Amino acid sequence: MQPNSGGGRTVLVTGAGGFVGRALVPRLLDRGDRVRALVRAGGRPAPAGCETVAVADMAAADWPALVAGSDAVVHLAARVHRAGETGAAAADAYRRDNTDATRALAEAAAVAGVGRFVLVSTAHVVPLVEAIGLGRTTEAAAWAEHPYGMSKVEAEAAVLRVRAATGLPAVVLRPPLVYGPGAVANIAALLKAVRWGVPLPLGAVRNRRSLVYVGNLAAAIEAAIDHPAAPGHVFAVSDDDDVSTPELVRRLARALGRRAPWMPAVPPPVLARLLRLAGREGWIERLTGDAFVDAGPLREALGWTPPHTMDEGLRSLRTG
Repeated sequence: MQPNSGGGRTVLVTGAGGFVGRALVPRLLDRGDRVRALVRAGGRPAPAGCETVAVADMAAADWPALVAGSDAVVHLAARVHRAGETGAAAADAYRRDNTDATRALAEAAAVAGVGRFVLVSTAHVVPLVEAIGLGRTTEAAAWAEHPYGMSKVEAEAAVLRVRAATGLPAVVLRPPLVYGPGAVANIAALLKAVRWGVPLPLGAVRNRRSLVYVGNLAAAIEAAIDHPAAPGHVFAVSDDDDVSTPELVRRLARALGRRAPWMPAVPPPVLARLLRLAGREGWIERLTGDAFVDAGPLREALGWTPPHTMDEGLRSLRTG
C-alpha cells in the first residue's frame, strides 16, 4: 500500500512547543498542512505559522472542542520523567497527565471521526510491558517504582482500547532517547563532557543503545499520519544504527570536530560502585546498560527509512 503524500490536512499537535513538536510542526507546515498547535500556558511557544491554543491543564482540556475540525491528531504532550519522583503521589500525577488525558483525547478524536491518531510514546515502556506480560511485576509495584513508564504503558493501552471499541485509526510510536539541537538530559551531559574534554571511565563498557535524531522521529510521525497501513500498529523508531556508550562518545567528538576524551577501561562493576558513591546511581543503567529497539517493523510496514544518518544528526548538535 502506498502512503498518502500528505499536505492539505488540519493536524492537531499537542505539546507543539516541546523538543519534538518544534521539529515536527515546520515539516507539516512546509508540506501544506494546517497545524493547530496545543501548548501549555506559560510554556515554550509553538513555531510560527500555526494556530496556537494555550492550555493551562492538559488533563482538564476541552478535547472535543480542540479536536473539532481536525483530520489528524499527533499527541506529543506528556508529563516527562523527573528523577526522584516515586510513590503514590507521583503515580497519581503521571497517571492524570499521561494516561487520563491521553484516554480523553483519543475518545474525543474517535467521536470527531479523525482520520489518524498518532500517539508518541517511549521505548521506556518496553521492559515494563514485557515484565507485566510475563507476570513478573504487579501493577501496584510497577506504579510505585516506575510511575512515568507505567503511565505511558497505560496510555498506550487506553488508545488501543479506544481503537478496538470505535475503530479509531490509531498508531503508536516508541522512540528511544531523542537527540538534536537543544536536547537536554543524558545527551546534553555527554555533549558537555566531550566539549570540555572530561575523562570518562567508559572504556570497558560493551553495551548496545538505540537513539533517534529528532528529524528522523518527525519523519516517522509523518509516515504514521500518511500511510494507510499504519493504524493498529505499535512501532519502535530509531536511527537504525545502535552504538555502545563509548562509541557514542567517539562519534559525538567526531561530529563536533574534537578529539575524543580519554576513556579509561574501568570494569563496569567498579564503575557502578563509583557512581553509587558519587550519588549518581541513576547513571549506572544509562551509561552501561542495554537499551535498543528494532525499527524493522516500521521499515517493512510503512516503507520508512531514516532520512538522516546518526552522524548527520550528531553534527546538528554543533548548534545546540
